[in-house]
Parts: sequence; structure tokens; C-alpha cells
Amino acid sequence: MPKFTVNSTRFDPYLGFKFKVKWDGQYVAGLNKCSALKRTTEVTPWYEGGDSSGPHQIPGKSKYDPITLEAGVTHDTTFEEWANKVNNFQGDAASSLATFRKNITIEVYNTQGAKVIAYNVFRCWASEYQALPQLDASSNAVMITTLKLENEGWVRDTSVTEPKET
Repeated sequence: MPKFTVNSTRFDPYLGFKFKVKWDGQYVAGLNKCSALKRTTEVTPWYEGGDSSGPHQIPGKSKYDPITLEAGVTHDTTFEEWANKVNNFQGDAASSLATFRKNITIEVYNTQGAKVIAYNVFRCWASEYQALPQLDASSNAVMITTLKLENEGWVRDTSVTEPKET
């Protein structure tokens, strides 16, 4: 069976450098990196009476790893505003339980700029935020801000289909 349904002669997998992340209907500006989507399911041993051959193994609880986003430091305050929703530095009244979680979408594009894969990630919230990296007067590196998002799972957006390549 071919790995690509529309372009059956294609062999090479998609490259991972063209992607966008969207929340609240807006794309995140200047995004540099997005960590992997990873799910781990615990293995639960199950012993059956009268069967001494050892335990059977059945799936247990699944856990979704946090997603880390990195972007170049600019005047855009998108990361900081979201991270501040769980950072209660102004007292109890500043905390908003209604808006600190967001659903996000991660979209991957081919080299021609067509969307090829998308995942919807559910009930994300900012557990870690780095406003500035370590500053170094002898360096010429780009400053990167980091946002770590806890989440409650993700699914592939099946409405995104393989584009016809020309």
C-alpha cells in the first residue's frame, strides 16, 4: 500500500520545518519550535486464576506529554498573557478559571505551502513560561521565549487531506 494516497509515486515523508500553531482563531507569531506530540499508555499486568504462565498485559491509563513552544522575543505578548492567567500575582481576583485553558491547533505544511496534517490539542494551559533566555553580552544569539503547555489529549484533524502536488 502506498504511503500517500493522492500522490502514490511519492516516497519521501514530510519535512518538519513548516508549521503553524493557532489558538483563539489566531496564528502564533514568530514561532520557532514546537515539541513533539507524545502519548504514553501505562502497561497494567493482569493475572488470571489458574494460569501460571505469567501476567497478561493490558493497557492502563494514558498520559499526554506537555507541549513546549518557542518563539523569538518581540513586542508580541501572546505567550505572556496566557501564562499570566494561571500566575496569580495580582491576588485572587486576577485569576480566571474560565479562560486559562485553550484548545490549540498544530498545522504542518509541505514545501509548497499546502497544509498536509493538523492536530487539535485539548484543554491546554501554561505550566511554565520563560520570558527571556539567559542574557550574554558576548553572544549574538536570537532571544527565545518559551511556553510549556499541559494538555488533556489530541486528535488528528481528519478534514485535512493530502494535497495534490504539482
